[in-house]
Amino acid sequence: MIKVLTFVFGVAMFATGCSTEKKIPNRIEQLPATAVLEWNDIAYNAFGGPLYQHSLQASRINAMTHLAMHDALNSIQAKYATYAFKGKDSGADPISAAVTAAHSVLLHEIPARKGFLDSALQKSLANVAEGDAKTRGMVIGKQAAEAIIANRAGDAADKDPIGVIPPSAGPGSYQPVPPLPFLFAPDWQHMKLFSLKQKDQFRSAPYPALGTELYAKDLKEVKETGKNNSTTRTAEQTSYAKFWYEFSESGWNRVARTVVQAKGLNLIDAARLLALVDMAIADAYVAGWESKMFHNFWRPYTAIRQADIDGNELTTPDAAWEPLEVTPPVQDYPSTHSALGNSAATVLARLLGDNNQFTFASPTAIPAGSTRTFQSFSEAANENADSRVRAGLHFRFSCVAGQEMGTKIGNWTVDNHLKQLK
Repeated sequence: MIKVLTFVFGVAMFATGCSTEKKIPNRIEQLPATAVLEWNDIAYNAFGGPLYQHSLQASRINAMTHLAMHDALNSIQAKYATYAFKGKDSGADPISAAVTAAHSVLLHEIPARKGFLDSALQKSLANVAEGDAKTRGMVIGKQAAEAIIANRAGDAADKDPIGVIPPSAGPGSYQPVPPLPFLFAPDWQHMKLFSLKQKDQFRSAPYPALGTELYAKDLKEVKETGKNNSTTRTAEQTSYAKFWYEFSESGWNRVARTVVQAKGLNLIDAARLLALVDMAIADAYVAGWESKMFHNFWRPYTAIRQADIDGNELTTPDAAWEPLEVTPPVQDYPSTHSALGNSAATVLARLLGDNNQFTFASPTAIPAGSTRTFQSFSEAANENADSRVRAGLHFRFSCVAGQEMGTKIGNWTVDNHLKQLK
């Protein structure tokens, strides 16, 4: 049974920012990214760690959290265009501003985790010297958080995500896949966007017709290599199918943390990078959900078991077919897992260059604790997408469509938001 986080909405009011021009003792560019990285991980654990279930909500809160941190830091020393907060206080301490902004957003969105979040904030603030700058940093951090909270007010993120599956309209139409007989968060397609102008801005083109050779080719591939006990899937393919099975927003935030630390990014650049990554990821979910609901395409589980009614002479049914992994309760086309991967990888490549080696772990990896190493973000994004075919969850053409969507979203986000000031 999916556990749904409880979110309480309402906007608290805080005092307006200070106007003093007192200079901070350290330029933000000289400060390490530690606070941003720590609160990215704190957010993950506030959601529930590896056990959290509402991935779409997590992507939304990640974007809010990192935008608040980004705007708080830019209010102290402007380097990039802000998103929601326009206040200024050059005398505020940047660390206390950033961590207070993150804490305030997370506490507002996940009040049930108050004890955990308050403890994390206390620990973060303990290393900041007491004084006027620290106090002012906390004030402006709260103001930055309130700005993004107000910006998201009324976005209906608290709707019940358990939806009803519409009646099947015949071959190709989505049908429930055991063991999850419901449609997950169908209203998320209407969620307020962070970056894009409209939800169908990058809607996926129609999927291949059921009678085509391409459809038959891709069905055969997932039927053979995505089967639970496949004899054609290699051990390596099984390994990365399981490695990438975790929620995509979780894995790609971990990639971002890993690379930020390895490259030694400073505080403000790390804040901007995580904000852009999570904006793109959050909008990839919305855009992906819009395309999924529009096309309403069946999953491989259904297509393979009902291949006798698809009108394609090149396909044959297997009434006992089971995928390697449990199929998420939402339509097949496009693959949002692939869209999220490419949206994040595109942002990372645009800001840092594509060719960056990194190694990271996954909670769904087998054996537990194992890691994978990549030479570039695009290599990782391609394997992330391919994993969905090997896991028996998507057709190849759905993954291709998802990657195309994600690349467009990532580029749009970098081109239109948090741009460096001249």
